Amino acid sequence: MAKVLSDFLAQEIESLHQKKLFRKLRILEGRQLPQAQFDGQPVVNLSSNNYLGLTTHPELVKAALRATEEYGVGSGAVRTIAGTMKIHMALEEKIARFKQVEACVVFQSGFTANAGTVSAILGKGDIIISDELNHASIIDGCRLSRAEIKIFPHKDLSALERILQEVQSHPGKKLVITDGVFSMDGDIAPLPQVVELAERYGSIMMLDDAHSSGVLGRNGRGTVDHYGLHGRVDIQVGTLSKAIGSLGGYVCGSRALIEYLYHRARPFLFSTSHPPAVAACCIAAFEVLEREPQLIERLWQNTRFFKSGLSRLGFNTGASETPITPVIIGNGDLAMRFSDELFNEGVFAQGIGYPTVPEAKSRIRTIVTATHSLEQLQFALDVLGKVGKRLGII
Repeated sequence: MAKVLSDFLAQEIESLHQKKLFRKLRILEGRQLPQAQFDGQPVVNLSSNNYLGLTTHPELVKAALRATEEYGVGSGAVRTIAGTMKIHMALEEKIARFKQVEACVVFQSGFTANAGTVSAILGKGDIIISDELNHASIIDGCRLSRAEIKIFPHKDLSALERILQEVQSHPGKKLVITDGVFSMDGDIAPLPQVVELAERYGSIMMLDDAHSSGVLGRNGRGTVDHYGLHGRVDIQVGTLSKAIGSLGGYVCGSRALIEYLYHRARPFLFSTSHPPAVAACCIAAFEVLEREPQLIERLWQNTRFFKSGLSRLGFNTGASETPITPVIIGNGDLAMRFSDELFNEGVFAQGIGYPTVPEAKSRIRTIVTATHSLEQLQFALDVLGKVGKRLGII
């Protein structure tokens, strides 16, 4: 290794250690379940995005096995050459019907869906207006686009309108972009008001619905459906890696939008398409969402139970409105200690600090799923209370 690289890495890793931010990867043994074994220890798992438990749903497993037997384990090419299989088109058609839009394109991840779409639609001379707490994939897409980026304070509609007024006469395209559910705080965007402002000032409206898909709206159709805004959001991004239980991301919108992304979205152009098994189990997942709405009902029942327990214990859960519930500590070192001691007591809730969130908002992030039992959630609450008191957090 070049000395300049080894010196740089050593300094950066030492800095992480000094700031108490150095973390080892937790290793999952077995399936992604609400009670799982990480690093050889059984824990109640409050760190998974597997909202509905679909990673192990029998219908998804069967679909993946059937597709592997029929199509093989890989597609062998990018979509624009020889890698578009019939099953990929079936998945995109399934998602488009589910989201009630004209068309859909699937990407290799939610990250590439966001970054690839923003950088394809916007360019030098255009303006992007973005919520300050939008996901890193949106931030990177904005930077890659070379458009001018304007940030408005989180959910501050007055600030958003001021920016829209300031750029109204600008000749380039304007894009307003927001998460549907914010991944660190678990709050929901004021989408009706954001959409109304985008329409009033002639801006393109884009929404990242990663943590809303399978969680909000009828049968988990997301934030647009939750607010009844069909036809008013130009670009909807979603993920297949969270509630859907598999892997990938997607973009929904007009047929013209999707045809354009086929030709200009670089992650789509230069990445091999999904293995057939992934496409098949994603199709099965959307069928489960339509057939088993009780999964989402159970998710929300568990969420209400857990949130009320945290409130009774006296934890600061911020502005959370969804199954993502932060426990805000306010000190990075203490948040990591809290996470480690919870793990030792049988609860896995990941500590999160700077630069993911500001130091003063360091936290553990908890996520409840439909497959947690009330007994598991109560055990987690008991441990949170015990450790929280021991560390002086509550």
